[in-house]
Amino acid sequence: MDSGTDSGYDTQGAGITVQRALELPGLRSGLPEVLAGAERLGRTVRWVHAGEVPHIASLLKGGELLLTTGYGLGTRPAEQRAFVRTLAERGIAALVVELGPRFTRLPAALVDTARSAGLPLVQLHREVPFVTVTEEVHTEIVNGHYALLQRAEEVHRRCTQALLSGGGVPQVLGILADFAGNPVFLETADGQLLYAAGSGPEGADPLQVWEGLRGQHKDEPPLAGSVLVDVPGGGPGSGGVRARLILLPVRTPLAPVHRMAAERAAGILAVVLMQARQEEELAARGRGDFLTDLAEGRVTAEDAPAQARVLGFRPGSGPLLPVVMRLGDALSPDGGGARSGGAESGGGWAVLARAVSEELASVGVPVLLGVRPVEGRVLVLLGLRAESERAAVADRVAVALRAGVGRAGLPRPGGQPPVMVVGTAGGWPAAASGLRHAAETATAAQGLPDRPWYDARRLDIDLLLWRLRDHQDLAAFVDRALGPLLEHDRRSRPPLLPTLATYLAHAGRKAETARELHLNRQTLYNRLARIGELLGTDLDDPQTVLALSLALRARRHVP
Repeated sequence: MDSGTDSGYDTQGAGITVQRALELPGLRSGLPEVLAGAERLGRTVRWVHAGEVPHIASLLKGGELLLTTGYGLGTRPAEQRAFVRTLAERGIAALVVELGPRFTRLPAALVDTARSAGLPLVQLHREVPFVTVTEEVHTEIVNGHYALLQRAEEVHRRCTQALLSGGGVPQVLGILADFAGNPVFLETADGQLLYAAGSGPEGADPLQVWEGLRGQHKDEPPLAGSVLVDVPGGGPGSGGVRARLILLPVRTPLAPVHRMAAERAAGILAVVLMQARQEEELAARGRGDFLTDLAEGRVTAEDAPAQARVLGFRPGSGPLLPVVMRLGDALSPDGGGARSGGAESGGGWAVLARAVSEELASVGVPVLLGVRPVEGRVLVLLGLRAESERAAVADRVAVALRAGVGRAGLPRPGGQPPVMVVGTAGGWPAAASGLRHAAETATAAQGLPDRPWYDARRLDIDLLLWRLRDHQDLAAFVDRALGPLLEHDRRSRPPLLPTLATYLAHAGRKAETARELHLNRQTLYNRLARIGELLGTDLDDPQTVLALSLALRARRHVP
């Protein structure tokens, strides 16, 4: 560990030691004699104070070197003992008494109390100008602060050089961990670990250290003496915090210089994270723009392979599988819909793109992923070896996409999970039409029962009804087919529309309908009879069943 400490300077704590102060010309000329606390002359002197009042301890904050001629010490042993005890309790660095008219030698009560309290006590045998002592010590303290700044700036310089040489967050954390001699962690604003560097006691993996202490750590330091520094730059609702840098004193104690170095490193990390997020989001949006242009015909099937190769997509000779995931309208284009203060709030689309890309790496096929924040969509093109892989790959992609959304902390508008639609596999022309079809279908599928993924080929009726959503004839059709039943449900209980929907979903199979609704058969028969009575129709008639099924589907798309 780079301690930066010698026999007189406390360059870790921005001060000098009592020993060093006694070696300076001012105090040395007074022929100092240490009467108590010789073993504690390594204490840090934070400041120098001179005074002669009896209750001077109340004016001190701790860490001072107190200079006095003894007029405030009192004349009785009890007063002298109390004077020393209060100074020791205040935590001053040392008491220096100049012998002269008040004392020719310090009283035994004073010396004994200082020894029992562990307070360094020094008597000066010659008169010295206290102002000279104060100037000398304060100059040394200022020099110590400057030394701290120099050491912290050296860490900053090394971190900057690492970035200019192509390094990133791990390299910055490694430099800081080496400097502190302790493990260093970068976590999200809500406490999720992003990176770790350094090692724990006896060379233990830093992750073991983190896991052992994580349960104790929320907003407070996990260990006394830890250093926590906010990395600025979070989005709205995050309190301006993008991440948090933590140094844990599990190998050696941490000092102010380590906090200073951490603060400088945090500034560099803020730039790194912001740049990475911006570049990542720009790249993800660029891929999303390409896939959208392909779907809408602005990129031809002939030109698409070359442009895709530029974007890093090399699918081989097998069919292409288009996939679209829609997250909903509640997400803002700049990612502001990300969870406030969450794992990675702010820049939510960049976070989503990274998380989903990492999850999709396990699928084992070439992937081109892009985002379209304006529409709230993630577009994916996958290279299959054969069309027969379509269902199996779709299953794995669905798991990966949802895992990525969960990691990014994006909300579920209206409580709805993301909708994933898989298009038809084929060549580049099929990929273009498949992306367009899947994108539209993903919008039309909003509100359907939750499934891992939908086959675009099986939702053509829903897509057709969605395209007619603004046509007044569709609303009139829904009202004619379901109006009396909807009016009943507004006025009476139990509602009958869920019974009808479940009955039609099971193709009129009453036993399965009763089982799903947890009804006995007679109750179900009574409800179905009541529905037929309200609608004035026969639920066993195929045309009636078709019309009611279409009306139920269309109802999701009309006001």
